Amino acid sequence: MTSIVLPDLKAARRVVVKIGSALVVDPDRAAPRTTWLDSVARDIAALRANGADVIVVSSGAIALARHSLGLTRRTLRLEEKQAAASVGQIRLAQAWADALSAHGLVAAQMLLTPGDTEDRRRYLNARATLDTLLGLGCIPVINENDAIATTEIRFGDNDRLAARVAEMTGADQLVLLSDIDGLYTADPRTDPAARHLPVITALTDEIEAMGGAPPPGYSSGGMRTKLMAARIATQAGCAMVITIGKDMRPLSRLLDGARCSWFLPAPDGRSARKRWIAGGLAPAGSLAIDAGACHALAAGSSLLPAGVHSVTGTFERGDLVVVTDRDGREVARGLSAYGAADARQIAGHRSDDIEGLLGWRGRDEMIHRDDLVLR
Repeated sequence: MTSIVLPDLKAARRVVVKIGSALVVDPDRAAPRTTWLDSVARDIAALRANGADVIVVSSGAIALARHSLGLTRRTLRLEEKQAAASVGQIRLAQAWADALSAHGLVAAQMLLTPGDTEDRRRYLNARATLDTLLGLGCIPVINENDAIATTEIRFGDNDRLAARVAEMTGADQLVLLSDIDGLYTADPRTDPAARHLPVITALTDEIEAMGGAPPPGYSSGGMRTKLMAARIATQAGCAMVITIGKDMRPLSRLLDGARCSWFLPAPDGRSARKRWIAGGLAPAGSLAIDAGACHALAAGSSLLPAGVHSVTGTFERGDLVVVTDRDGREVARGLSAYGAADARQIAGHRSDDIEGLLGWRGRDEMIHRDDLVLR
């Protein structure tokens, strides 16, 4: 039996570190935890000295501005969150700039929305900017652009944003600093029989079912979003780890063997284009397919119109769509060769019938295998 080789943070070439609001912000003072931030900056400096590129994905803008704006209610309206983000982001960026500069590092701010990662051109532009910043020795500090993101179009948590950044930049390790030391078979706060899982080799349905509801407080994450992040990261060939972040020097503690859960990268690394498709957060529609089409996709074939029995959503040619079986389980996702209206007309028909049905001849495939990623 082949032994499992765990990732080594010391050997990482490029690392993304995600840090939530509960770690960055002191809730009693509604201010940055400067001493803790300094300890993390010290860890980042050590990784940089060891030759690794480091990207930080940090929450905290809204939490930093709540009290100064009098927004202390548990639930805020969207426009209040956007206003708080506008005020708090300045304080958050300054806190990171101060912490990193104390260790000879230059911080660079970047705010992203899902549209920046879903639109191919903006995605490539963001990737190029990050690569340039890293080449110049900077530490990019990324947050969701909450000041303009809407409820309908937003990451909603920085776990998935961090995974998307890891995928975008070709990182080999993603570190989620959390309030828990990894994945358990159940919520250890309520189930004393819950077992800690130190290594997850594959994200099975059973593993994904272990995700729970988001915790109370300022954080919008939770184990469910971390498992969603793990799917994005590991499918892109990036290892992911969940570990305790509240203590000083959390990255050094991880290097020293702190308890954690490692999610191993998928063995069949994907091309940059397929990583982008797989990591898409906002599919525009879905195609339900029959069992024969499911088998064909698993064998490496393209999706033909004949195998599609229903089309849902409003999408255009080239948009990202989810492919499901008859029971609604996602089996793949890809870029549709047809808009929704045309897709509905040709669904269930042979490719030879396309010209007669539409009045023009398009591609034989509903989704070409080069534009398709299996779940």
